[in-house]
Amino acid sequence: MEDDDDGVWGAVPEGAFQRIVVVSPHFDDAALGAAHLLSSYPGMTVITVCGGPPDSYPEEPTDWDALGGFVAGDDVVAIRREEDRAAMALVDATPIWLDFVDWQYQRKDERAAPEDVAKELEGALTTVAPTAVFLPMGVANPDHVLTHDAGRLVLDRHPEIVWFAYEDHGYKHIPGLLAWRISKLFHSGLWPTPANVPVQPDPDRKRRLISCYRSQLAPLERDHGLGARLDGNVPEQHWRLAPPPAGWERLMEA
Repeated sequence: MEDDDDGVWGAVPEGAFQRIVVVSPHFDDAALGAAHLLSSYPGMTVITVCGGPPDSYPEEPTDWDALGGFVAGDDVVAIRREEDRAAMALVDATPIWLDFVDWQYQRKDERAAPEDVAKELEGALTTVAPTAVFLPMGVANPDHVLTHDAGRLVLDRHPEIVWFAYEDHGYKHIPGLLAWRISKLFHSGLWPTPANVPVQPDPDRKRRLISCYRSQLAPLERDHGLGARLDGNVPEQHWRLAPPPAGWERLMEA
């Protein structure tokens, strides 16, 4: 899709938001990082990358799962899929779950490579034919990094789509990590730039949306200060992922 911003910095091409896809590393991440976007554009699609069950769960639940109320023998992914289904119904979005497995259930040598994820993600995107895709910035959590890296591969193959990144809830506050991602994107030839994405912020609806993920609330409170961030109405920033304006490439050499 060609840029049509009439020379206004931060503007988005006309028609970009006809069919929106948000790519989420885990079931709750789109709601945490892009709730106002989800609420403002009914009918979008949310693709969760790590939406598949492991071959077997640990004999004892992981620390994260245990804090969420799970016990040995629970089918954690099945329950979280139902939570996701309820959340997506609240904002009239369609969930798509890829079968990659949450890193907490795998050894490092078992984890998928970005190209493996990119292949499945590209297939899902082809089915939807989006005009805009929102990826996570992809920091700190291995699944967030994997999802971002896979999306970055698909981005290179589909310049007809308008691409954005949303900031990972919680993780973006870890000192230096958001700046690290922006720097990596900048030096890869994509310039992440805050975009003017029209949304209608609704903090109460965001709370209702996140509360659908009941099994995630306690660990999110412990590790990410969920309540304090919601009380503070931390802004949701969307970054346009596009090459630099013509002639500006030399700034990368500075």
